[in-house]
Amino acid sequence: MSETKRLAVLVASLANGGIGKMRLNLINEFVRQGVAVDLLVADRESPYMGRLDPSVRLFKLNTSHAVNSIPALYRYLRRERPDAMLTQRIRVNVAALRARRLARSRVPIYVTLNTNLSAQLESMPPRKRSRQLAKLRRFYPLNDGLIAVSRGVAEDAAALIGIDVDRIRPIANPVVTPALFRGAEASANHPWLDGKSKPVLLAVGRLEPQKDFGTLLEAFARLRDEHEARLIILGEGKLRESLQARAVELGIADDLAMPGFVDNPAAFMARADLFVLSSRWEGSPNSLTEAVALGTPVVATDCPNGPSEILENGRYGELVAMGDSAGLAAAMARALVSPPDAAFLRQAGERYTVERSARGYLRAMNLSPVAEQPAA
Repeated sequence: MSETKRLAVLVASLANGGIGKMRLNLINEFVRQGVAVDLLVADRESPYMGRLDPSVRLFKLNTSHAVNSIPALYRYLRRERPDAMLTQRIRVNVAALRARRLARSRVPIYVTLNTNLSAQLESMPPRKRSRQLAKLRRFYPLNDGLIAVSRGVAEDAAALIGIDVDRIRPIANPVVTPALFRGAEASANHPWLDGKSKPVLLAVGRLEPQKDFGTLLEAFARLRDEHEARLIILGEGKLRESLQARAVELGIADDLAMPGFVDNPAAFMARADLFVLSSRWEGSPNSLTEAVALGTPVVATDCPNGPSEILENGRYGELVAMGDSAGLAAAMARALVSPPDAAFLRQAGERYTVERSARGYLRAMNLSPVAEQPAA
């Protein structure tokens, strides 16, 4: 019988967003496929922490800053000697690389690229952008492997960092899980969905500039001129007040609900008439994948990167230009009037199962699965 491999997963936190949920899905599936997992985390404040497989060993990095975690990482690597380490984001990855050098460890280190790096850099002030780009070009090539959540992210990163694209392995996110479908069966506990009198549109994401909910509100106002409808936006962030004020200006406040972060967005997705993604950039938007996997009609901006891959260039949902409220409104109207078949849409989610994603990660890190049984 082969010896059980041990993987160290290093994160700042599991947080409340899509990246945290994907890490949770991967960690639990790694365990199910026979790999022992250590989770090294700075911030344990996350609703996802309680969903970790009980066998996962937790190592608290007593710091909120990645640089200050290097001594703890050094001690961990010297003592535990994992077979591989999986990281994400530049600061955390740099800390891991530096700790490895100090510990004189040979542990292979891998980093996941979760978003379009060029677009992310463009959103930063010039000086910060220059510093971040220099770090990416200096440190990312030092990893034993780079994993991208989409082909577009891989191609963008390779060009930006200056490495061969073959060094970056695209692996689809672990979005589709049994828990997703169980969540879809639960009640959304929202009056607009439990007793639906008008079509309901749904959007999910942090209330931040990246998601461009301002354009979505303008598109919804245009749609409302021709169709009765309501809009629910799930998520929290710094733009809440400005978005609510904009809704009042547009005259749509009575048909807009912003419940904040919810623990089970799948219940909302399964009951919505249309899911809308209005982002300026992504990596591989998990909420879009969840929606089509549940058979909900979707419309998305053709942003870098992810939507065109998930929707196969418009086969599973219309793609519109970023920032085009008129085009988005027209696409939403078409989807409401002539929605595609739910069974057809579900096909788009088949490439994003947690089992398939975890197998891809384990192969990329040379940690072959030693258990193959149905997911719980």
